Amino acid sequence: MGNEFDALFNESLDALKSEGNYRYFTDILRNRGKFPAATQFFDGGEREVTVWCSNDYLGMGQHPAVLEAMIRAIDECGAGAGGTRNISGTTHYHVLLERELAQLHGKDSALLFSSGYMSNWTTLSTLGSKLPNAIIFSDAMNHASMIEGIRHSGAAKRIWKHNDVDDLDRLMSASPADATKIIAFESVYSMDGDIAPVGEICEVAERHGAITYLDEVHAVGMYGARGGGIAEREGVADRITIIEGTLAKAFGVIGGYIAGSFAMCDFIRSFASGFIFTTSLPPAVAAGALASVQHLKVSEFERRRQMRQVRKVRDKLGAHGIPHMDNPSHIVPVLIKDPVKCRYISDVLLEDYGIYVQPINYPTVPKGTERLRITPSPIHRDADIDRLVGALKDLWSQCALSYQVA
Repeated sequence: MGNEFDALFNESLDALKSEGNYRYFTDILRNRGKFPAATQFFDGGEREVTVWCSNDYLGMGQHPAVLEAMIRAIDECGAGAGGTRNISGTTHYHVLLERELAQLHGKDSALLFSSGYMSNWTTLSTLGSKLPNAIIFSDAMNHASMIEGIRHSGAAKRIWKHNDVDDLDRLMSASPADATKIIAFESVYSMDGDIAPVGEICEVAERHGAITYLDEVHAVGMYGARGGGIAEREGVADRITIIEGTLAKAFGVIGGYIAGSFAMCDFIRSFASGFIFTTSLPPAVAAGALASVQHLKVSEFERRRQMRQVRKVRDKLGAHGIPHMDNPSHIVPVLIKDPVKCRYISDVLLEDYGIYVQPINYPTVPKGTERLRITPSPIHRDADIDRLVGALKDLWSQCALSYQVA
């Protein structure tokens, strides 16, 4: 049966495609124990590919300790949690995981959400709507989940220049003294891979009596002696009011969380509709995340080897003049600066070389900064790196893209 509104939908979709910004899904099956290898399914067949764009940064989604914990929990509990946290959905695994996350960040308490998007959206919208005279100071490059949460809160907002503490200080100084000031920012920004001056932001916050809300989703598990993120690495976690993180990236599972004081977590637990009315994570997911957090608290192997592979990728790209954004993190953005070419290169890498790197176009990044976002893992072999860089070198010449000036 036809839909009279389909013409309207297709008009917008056609415009997106003509701009080169339409998003295509790549149908893959991750192969247990063979990360970063995966099987791609397409019309007429299937092939093995190497994944270079996963947010499973450390390969923990394939780690035996995580898989065993999840299988054991399924055998013990079954599949779903069976309800919201308030109505039969708080299993012992949820309690143990929240305790572990609180301890990871040196906080009194933690609260689980179904995703990192939901933990940001729900917490910021609740803080902004419930705290008196709230003003949220948001970094200009904050994630969509933070932007949406701030917007939904209805609170006053001020956008400060990306990682610019002087601009933040200026905006806070110009705000009413009786406002509840909330600074919302990230530690590692996932598209450019740059890192916030967390300690300096804490100094501004303390000067103005502000709440600090730090999104560490691309840093937890990755940085700090126990994987507590940039705040742990810099020794400032105790100066952050609320640390938000994810279980879906370096920890390799799914879910989001916040960590902070007992009163703050209880406040969000009691007033946030996005938490109250959402079915809790399956117990097996909580069990797997618990095993992952516990492992990365004591193991430096994954972090050290991953950064070694990141350095190798950067060095080899640089040796061939392939432009990539210099940053101090584990994310390697290779700049294309053209949405159509970015899509084309991604397609050819996949079809001709068996290399899967998703093109990152607008609106995820500004127009003119289109890129391939490469995320080396500790399980990518040196031979994988050579194949990736060799393929990019071939395509750079074919597509007449500019080389980096040494």
